[in-house]
This record gives sequence, C-alpha cells and structure tokens, in this order.
Amino acid sequence: MHTPLSQSNSDKLKEKILDAAENRFLTYGYGKTTMAEIATDAHMSAANLYRYFHNKQDIAAECAERCMSKQNAHIREAVRQSNLNASQRLHLFAKETYRSNIDCYKEQPKINELVDYISKERTALIHKNIDAKCSMIAEILAQGNETSEFKVTDIINTARTIYSTLIVFDVPLFLSLFTEEEFEKMATSTVNLLIDGLKKC
Repeated sequence: MHTPLSQSNSDKLKEKILDAAENRFLTYGYGKTTMAEIATDAHMSAANLYRYFHNKQDIAAECAERCMSKQNAHIREAVRQSNLNASQRLHLFAKETYRSNIDCYKEQPKINELVDYISKERTALIHKNIDAKCSMIAEILAQGNETSEFKVTDIINTARTIYSTLIVFDVPLFLSLFTEEEFEKMATSTVNLLIDGLKKC
C-alpha cells in the first residue's frame, strides 16, 4: 500500500510527465511525438514512463483534460463576478470562451492535432467539457430567472441549446476561419439574439 508521501511523489512525477508531453505535443505535434521523446524530456527512462501511462494516447487524454479543466476554471471565475447581471455574464462567458481558445491557438498552433485526436478517440472528455460549460450557462440562467431578467422554464435544456449555438467559439478548429474582430462581433451579436429570446421564454 502506498504511503501518502509515495502517492504525493507519484502525482508529482505524473505532472512532470504531463508537462513534458504537453510541451512536445504543442511544439512538434501529437503525431510526431513518441513515448521515448516524452521520457527524455521528463528526464526518465521509457520503461519508467510506462509505469505511469500505458501509451501516448492516455498521456494525450490527461493533457487535454487538464487543459480543459484550467480553461473552465478561468471562465467560471470570470462569469461569477458579483457585480454583473445575467446578460453581462452570458456575454462574458462567450467572450472568455473564444478568447481563451484564440490565445491558446496563437501560442500553440499545433494544438489542432491534439484536438483532432481527442475529438475522434476520447469523446467522453469532450462530453465532460460540454457538461462543464452547460453547467456554467445553467447557473447564469438561474440567476436571470431569480432577478426576473429571464423567463426560462427548462434551465437544463435551454443551457444545452445555448451552448450548441456558442460552440463555434469553443472549437480551436474554427479559429482560422475568422479574425479576432470578426469573432468578437459574432459573439456579441449571437448573445444579444439569445438574450432577446431568453426574456420572452
């Protein structure tokens, strides 16, 4: 049985591996990265690496999950600012969603390879991310109902419908199609249209 210390050391080593893998995925691309290269970057043997992860796919999945968790935590913190009404929170949700993706894409253009793999092979992670985003939207809708800003009868289904409308701002693959200015105008117009509907539900 592992002691708390050994478990802590194990967690630190896993984080070290994930840091090394993420850096290589985003620098050279998922397809060109090997387990041996990740092991070298993490300053360990390939045999030791396999003690923590079965394969490159498992490492990629954990890297992606960690990245999405950080992004969602950032967005959640932003939209929970106490001085905002529900409409402002929904605008901020859309803005922070596309802004975090644009910043990531600009700094790490190779991210699309990782996104492509996760989207095809690890769909459970995508659905987990969608659920997290829908939960944030549902929280905004609930606030809007409480303040009589919105009139939403089915918060859960409405939240999922709103996310499906805003998903273009949450997928890195779309980021090359428009300029940042175009994305901002699209987000503002889309959310304004949604808010008009939410007030009439």
